[in-house]
Amino acid sequence: MSLNNFSIVFPGQGSQYPGMLVQYIDNLPLFKSTFNKSSDLLGTDLIRLLKRGSKEDLSKTEITQPLMLTSNVALWNQISSLVEKPICLAGHSLGEYAALVAADVLSFEDALNLVIERSRLMQAAVPMGEGGIAAIIGLEEKNINEICSTISQSPDYLVSAANINSYNQIVISGTKEGINKAIQECKSLGAKRAIPLPMSVPAHCMLMKEAADKFSNSLDKVKFSEPKIPVIHNVDSLSETNPERIKTKLIEQIYNPVRWLDTIKLMTEMKVTTIIECGPSKVLCGLIKRISSETKTIDLDSFDNYLNLSNAERV
Repeated sequence: MSLNNFSIVFPGQGSQYPGMLVQYIDNLPLFKSTFNKSSDLLGTDLIRLLKRGSKEDLSKTEITQPLMLTSNVALWNQISSLVEKPICLAGHSLGEYAALVAADVLSFEDALNLVIERSRLMQAAVPMGEGGIAAIIGLEEKNINEICSTISQSPDYLVSAANINSYNQIVISGTKEGINKAIQECKSLGAKRAIPLPMSVPAHCMLMKEAADKFSNSLDKVKFSEPKIPVIHNVDSLSETNPERIKTKLIEQIYNPVRWLDTIKLMTEMKVTTIIECGPSKVLCGLIKRISSETKTIDLDSFDNYLNLSNAERV
């Protein structure tokens, strides 16, 4: 498989599913060893969870976030010797931590410990049932921002754009009341779809500000290095070389929107022609196609796609 001018992206929370990546675990010792290491640090058998756990088991934030990091990094460890240095890396929300591991900014162990603490703080920030998120299809960011700004004049109705995933696919996050009101308003303005999503944490909105402030203490204790591969960050769709500034971006990421649309637009400006999704599912490949139809995508959810990479000449 010939690759030129490629980048690698890592998915985040929401891409997990029961039985994901089992072919990798059963056939690749290096891949399995990453899961074993993570399981030892977590005190949870992630392989057993993947093979026998339910969708609900995998959707708990304190499980999902370390599980997704482990999956992403295990895939990166598997393919990093098969490909040359990519032009850049990026991760969607939680996926940014895998990108930082791949760029040698963080060790896997430090990233895992940070993600465990991040998930704990985010889960504790808003009582169960009081927050929510929803996907809005068919409205642009400007329209959604106007709706959310009007609704959020009341604290009980706090809501804002959380993931700018494509030109007309945007996720909103906030209080349950704010989400319900925004769904009504978006539909009345012409949204094709406006549906609540089954997520336990209203991430990337101001409800997470206190969690972000507490998380900064954990980041202060961890050594960050300059990236060996440019990482495009969620919060501003720009790369950064200063380790302390990278920490600041990770804090800001928790309560600010993921600017995925701008991230992919920047990659196209950098002459990226192929993007590999290094994680389970094909969510990011789908979003990329909506943003840049001419960009080739490869998902590694497919074991056959991995075999094609491993059997090809070094690129």
